[in-house]
Amino acid sequence: MYQMTVGADGQPVQLLAADGRRAHDARFDKYLADVDGPGGADVLAGLYEDLVVVRRIDAEATSLQRQGELALWPPFLGQEAAQIGSGRALRPDDFVFSSYRETAVAYCRGVEVADMMRVWRGNANAGWDPFAVNMAPTQVIIGAQTLHATGYAMGIQFDGGESAAITYFGDGATSQGDVNESMVFAASFQAPVVFFCQNNQWAISEPVALQAHVPIAHRAPGFGIPSVRVDGNDVLVCLAATREALERARSGNGPSFIEAVTYRMGPHTTADDPTRYRDANELEDWRERDPIARFEAYLTAQGILDDALRERVAAKADDVAARLRDETIHMPDPPHEAVFEHVYAEPNSWLDRQRDHYERYLAGLDAGHGLAAEGA
Repeated sequence: MYQMTVGADGQPVQLLAADGRRAHDARFDKYLADVDGPGGADVLAGLYEDLVVVRRIDAEATSLQRQGELALWPPFLGQEAAQIGSGRALRPDDFVFSSYRETAVAYCRGVEVADMMRVWRGNANAGWDPFAVNMAPTQVIIGAQTLHATGYAMGIQFDGGESAAITYFGDGATSQGDVNESMVFAASFQAPVVFFCQNNQWAISEPVALQAHVPIAHRAPGFGIPSVRVDGNDVLVCLAATREALERARSGNGPSFIEAVTYRMGPHTTADDPTRYRDANELEDWRERDPIARFEAYLTAQGILDDALRERVAAKADDVAARLRDETIHMPDPPHEAVFEHVYAEPNSWLDRQRDHYERYLAGLDAGHGLAAEGA
């Protein structure tokens, strides 16, 4: 019952080959009825726009960090298909618990581009209201979000709800106790949660083969959770597999595990130098599997991608990038006292005392500046 699904050749399930050729699969094709049926061209064009726009968001944010406008940035170049495919499978009432790299998923949830940047500029502890978009703030503690997702899913179950939770994490996080404990609880309670692992081949500077001698998706059946291993650079199979897993969750059939095999084309963060540990030939091999290039090849063969669509999408990407840059650079600094907000649900004397000490400290600084100015 609890088995891992792979392609006929033992490789990750794939619907779009690297050259854009479309394969069909009876199991997953039924989850792409909107893609293959009437109006499918519009759906495909929308996915293409998403892929191009989020890649531009990533490039612009990376540039802003290099120019000193962001303190740090976690690039997701190369992982767009895994995030867009899964993100567009979600319903508005589903809840997302992500790591720090799922910016494209945040885009799918409707998070404003400026809000994506607040944490990385150091202006806020959380960039957006999680209940406005049904997506929790970015989680930097590796794997902790899987606990939150499982707990939330159990809450859905106890409340008799019909939505699902999904949690995103990388291959490195699967070695964390939090992820394994989450799967124990999810399986035990048959919680409506989807575990979505983006296996991007590198846990910071360590290759995935160091910690996983078998495919990561093999682990989930040991917990009693069905799993599937898909090509994470294929937006269509990521969309279909996530829709299937969400359907299973919402229908009371418990959790699922998806391993999306992809590649982190850039550094772990902008503080990292991947040339110190990664072979350039490996990077070139994965460049040939680029998720946008293969989708462009498919859309071109289908007669969907023409000059008009390219120009429209490019204009959208330019507009989003310009807005991101302008709103980031002109983002107002938070007031000093904001550090005390959202620490506790209710005010308390201990926090009030700290606030008072801090305010007197700031007043002393202002007084010192005033005396220095008079002396000058």
